[in-house]
Amino acid sequence: MLDGIEIINPGDIEKKSFEILSGILGNRVFNPMHEPVVKRVIHTTADFEYADILNISESAVEKGIEAIKAGCNVVTDTKMAASGINKKSLGRFGGQVFCYMDDAEVAARAKERNVTRASVCMEKASVDPNNKIYAIGNAPTALIRLYELIKEGAASPALVVGVPVGFVNVVESKELFKKAGVPYIISDGRKGGSNVAAAIINAMLYMI
Repeated sequence: MLDGIEIINPGDIEKKSFEILSGILGNRVFNPMHEPVVKRVIHTTADFEYADILNISESAVEKGIEAIKAGCNVVTDTKMAASGINKKSLGRFGGQVFCYMDDAEVAARAKERNVTRASVCMEKASVDPNNKIYAIGNAPTALIRLYELIKEGAASPALVVGVPVGFVNVVESKELFKKAGVPYIISDGRKGGSNVAAAIINAMLYMI
């Protein structure tokens, strides 16, 4: 009746998934600090192209872990990304996850200036010096405004996870961070998403 279906203990499903994806990757060698991040993203998306397009700057994972251990907050551009991050693990170090997309003040300012709420969210986030990790999985405008804030000296992230998905200014917004002077994890090209952003943060949490 269930020909071809493998019966697996629920607690072993994730372990089995990582065994399968590691087998498919074969002898592919990664930087030891990057490997858990890459594999977590592939596990989340079932997309092996991330083995080639996930671009991690020097010491980015280390800086992210260091910031988490110091109790920093994580800012996301979507509630989906925020909901996907393991808040219990982050909370062990005193950090919280914030998404300001539903903030009434943000909505009003965005409408008044005719800009996206995602870009204004970055302005609001930059006011709190403990908002040190930015995980952008949807809105290129958030990534662009964050870049501007960094250049203006108004924001100093410990790590920027820039993986928006789509077509308009997606590639261009990611490319900005190759010269922003801050640690970054970006997905080259058009691929990404809120689930990818959350997976990257969770990978670092699980590494600690």
